[in-house]
Amino acid sequence: MTKKKAKIYKPTKTSMQSGIGKTKKWILEYIDESTSINPLMGWESSSNTLSELKLFFDTKHQAIEYANKNKIEFIVIENNQRSFVKKSYTDNFLK
Repeated sequence: MTKKKAKIYKPTKTSMQSGIGKTKKWILEYIDESTSINPLMGWESSSNTLSELKLFFDTKHQAIEYANKNKIEFIVIENNQRSFVKKSYTDNFLK
């Protein structure tokens, strides 16, 4: 039996979103290293069904606790925080 590996991350917003609505939860996603190419369609496929599973958590601590409790080897991927610079319309003309 192979040891389960996963990554824990907080998703970034897609380019099709203007808001940050679906970026608040932490995701535990299993990493599958045994992928192969499907000979019929040419798609990447796997016999491991855990690769299709994503678990959502409210906090990073909950995701890490779940991984430790279930003996899952994991890595945590931290996002870079966006910095917002508040500007007013008049700032465009002052320089």
